[in-house]
Amino acid sequence: MNMQSDFSAVPPPGCPAHGSGMRVPLYGTEFAADPGAYYTYMRSYGPTAPVELSPGVDATLVTDYSAALQLLQNPDTFRKDSRRWREYNEGKVTRDNPVVPLLEYRPNCMFTDGAEHMRLRQAVTDSLARVDAHRLSRHVERVADYLMDQFLARGSADLLNDYAKLLPLFVFNELFGCPAEIGDRVIFGISGIFDGVNAEKANEVLGQSVAELVALKRKQPGDDVTSWLMEHHAQLNDGEMVHQLVLLLGAGAEPQRNLIANALLLLLSDERYTGAGLLVEDALDDVLWNSPPMSNYAPHYPVTDVDFAGTRLRAGDLVLVSIAAANTDPALSASRQQLSKRAHLAWSAGPHACPAKDTAQLIGVVAIEKLLNKLPDIELAVPESSLTWRPGPFNRGLTALPARFTPIRTDKQPVAQQQIPTGGHRTHAQNKQEKGGLWSSFLSWWRT
Repeated sequence: MNMQSDFSAVPPPGCPAHGSGMRVPLYGTEFAADPGAYYTYMRSYGPTAPVELSPGVDATLVTDYSAALQLLQNPDTFRKDSRRWREYNEGKVTRDNPVVPLLEYRPNCMFTDGAEHMRLRQAVTDSLARVDAHRLSRHVERVADYLMDQFLARGSADLLNDYAKLLPLFVFNELFGCPAEIGDRVIFGISGIFDGVNAEKANEVLGQSVAELVALKRKQPGDDVTSWLMEHHAQLNDGEMVHQLVLLLGAGAEPQRNLIANALLLLLSDERYTGAGLLVEDALDDVLWNSPPMSNYAPHYPVTDVDFAGTRLRAGDLVLVSIAAANTDPALSASRQQLSKRAHLAWSAGPHACPAKDTAQLIGVVAIEKLLNKLPDIELAVPESSLTWRPGPFNRGLTALPARFTPIRTDKQPVAQQQIPTGGHRTHAQNKQEKGGLWSSFLSWWRT
């Protein structure tokens, strides 16, 4: 997604805001197909723009880089606790709205402020800091080998659904110490929530499976992030443990899959990368600047009525940062070459900046390098223009990424497609009888 330096105040084709004074919609296929045109139009409002995240959910979107930094670094004026969300509290936004699950309050380090935020965040950052980079790299390589073995002999693959989507889920199961049966349901839960497939049931399964993981680690701690989080001097109770783990698993999986897939698309389609000279790290930085996995997020709420960047905001208004628009702010065009590679806002900024950015970067680099080294002649199987993007206000993610390559014989045969367990109450005998899901299949493959 490349933004133009000059822009017109004409809404994109199909935008309901055209000449009506309506809010700019950040949903639907039109926005997903060309968000850059929408960001260009929204800049005509100034540093912020009135948007609609889904029917009936209004928000103010910050599109200016400087204004975004000001908001993210000012916790005295803007808070993260969504219990302040006025229109939700007034009943104007109902809980069954599809965007609410990513906005409603949860007692984790993303949706808390002040001392409580610091306590929860310190537990998370200290636990993640114990992850050994070499061990993590080896595990990413193992998972990559397993996933590639499922399609090497075919000579074709959907690099999103066969690789980029599954790899983070498998890696996080290992990092958090999930045994086979719990790990299968974690994968079902996260996949269902973000893919919108039986999302209510998926959310229930994810919560149940993580609660089981917490109970297991209380009895049998291990060398994993869950156990380290439990051992932390912050002394998280079981409820706090569950909420931090759901945040880390869910908030890690979705952006990571988009980061890997969007970088692979760039590497396979952009002539700057199809030649020699630029590295995988350069492609990841390019994506984080120009097509960030989380394109519009970082929800905040003003503590009081306030004038911000030329806009009057009421206490409790929902304010989001357009990471994609801020990163491509025309005002940055002259200075971006001099800015640090990490000056983009893809990891957010301020007290709520992503605590796992180094881990995410490492997973992305190893996953992509492993694939490209194994399949040096891989190429897109369809024209880039035919690819489609998932609709929604928050993410920048493909629906599929078809690729082809010279088939490769492998010693280990592909695992038959397994059904992911749907969770619920089951007996020990039933668990024994099940063939298992994707995580179980990986563990079985690795032991052979």
